[in-house]
Amino acid sequence: MSATEYDYDLIVIGAGPVGENIADYAVRAGNDLRVAIVESELVGGECSYWACMPSKALLRSGHALRAARRLAGSKEPITGGLDVAAVLARRTEFTSGWKDDGQVAWLDSVGIELIRGRGRLAGPRAVSVGDRVYTAAAVAIATGSVPVLPPIPGLAEAAPWGTREATESQLVPTRLVVVGGGVAGTELAFAFASLGSRVTLLSRDGLLDREEPFVSELLAAAAADEGIDVRIGVGFERVDRDADGTVRIQLSTGAEVSADEILVSTGRRPNTGDLGLDVVGLDARTAIAVDETMLVAGTDWLYAVGDVNGRALLTHQGKYQARAAGEAIAARLAGEPVDDAPWGAHVATADHAAVPHVVFTDPEVASVGLTEAQARERGLDVRAVEYDLGWVAGAKLHADGYTGRAKLVVDESRGVVIGATFVGQDVAELLHSATVAIVGEVPIDRLWHAVPSYPTISEIWLRLLEAYGRPQRVTAAD
Repeated sequence: MSATEYDYDLIVIGAGPVGENIADYAVRAGNDLRVAIVESELVGGECSYWACMPSKALLRSGHALRAARRLAGSKEPITGGLDVAAVLARRTEFTSGWKDDGQVAWLDSVGIELIRGRGRLAGPRAVSVGDRVYTAAAVAIATGSVPVLPPIPGLAEAAPWGTREATESQLVPTRLVVVGGGVAGTELAFAFASLGSRVTLLSRDGLLDREEPFVSELLAAAAADEGIDVRIGVGFERVDRDADGTVRIQLSTGAEVSADEILVSTGRRPNTGDLGLDVVGLDARTAIAVDETMLVAGTDWLYAVGDVNGRALLTHQGKYQARAAGEAIAARLAGEPVDDAPWGAHVATADHAAVPHVVFTDPEVASVGLTEAQARERGLDVRAVEYDLGWVAGAKLHADGYTGRAKLVVDESRGVVIGATFVGQDVAELLHSATVAIVGEVPIDRLWHAVPSYPTISEIWLRLLEAYGRPQRVTAAD
């Protein structure tokens, strides 16, 4: 079948941020590509309506109130808490009332056709939606990820909240149990505590236990200050919901915790089910293996981008993959060269060791690259330095009693930063400088010339460099 005999040049399954970016960047590359995107729910996806945007909207008002309470002169007039109805209304504004009219209009404005329904592979270069089969020279899967429910007896029958139910809730439960100490669990624990819930957070492991060790310690202390009952290292015997709606959680310690709602956030997995992957010889039980341009192994037409390939389950990282994949698809369809060398235009090299992410708790946790433990596991010769953020002049001005910590991990053999972690109020905006340093492989001795403004929290860079020390310069005499 020639290119002109296909219904489309590209069909994207999934119209979340990743799918939208694949389609957009393919269209931007020119060559008058005919592109369609298939979506069974809302155009804009999980992040727009049930994850990133509404959860951060729920968190932000509490952050602002606590920030005012940390400063002499602004804390004294504050006598009340949040206006819960106003916070929920603002959250709803950020979801456009769970309507996708604006996103649909954008697709139309850039020439991308929307096909409503569930898309499944019907064979090579073929996608079925309902009773209709569409063909395309290239197909990209961008179906994201779905939550994993742990096998705790009675849990499923107790009708627990997932992150969707939590972020779209119109009510704030008086008592909320959060199961899971990962990103979503800790964020939503802080959000609902600020809205007035009595929150109990239960986790088998530490909070954000994949981060540097001090992260869990600082976050647990802050959660306790916020009134969150944090219990680490607990096991679960069973969960029951009584006739009056009360949820009872039996712990392995013999203790029982009761709540009005239970929110389960114990991880996500690639959403590969019901995609027809078996039709093209792929296993629907695992993430879809891809090369650096997101091309599925063993094919020359199928791409898997974002969470569905399991490389880095983050919206911004999926969009990064999508930008590369969209342009790679356009180049291949036009018979043009593909720049697939490391850090090339059509690859997602940063997925391997330069992934930035922020947890919007209070304090915020911002990290990029490798932790010290991860670097040592890879056999790298590293040195790590830490510094108390509360000692930095800009932090002292930012909040009375500012508490936080920062850490750099340096590859000694190359003299470059390979990991950075910041914990503290409003440290998210520090992260991109670290990301640039890691991706750009900026030498430590050059970073000494990147002068931070005084008095800002970014002066932490100078303090970390001082803790590391100036590299010994080699002279001609040496």
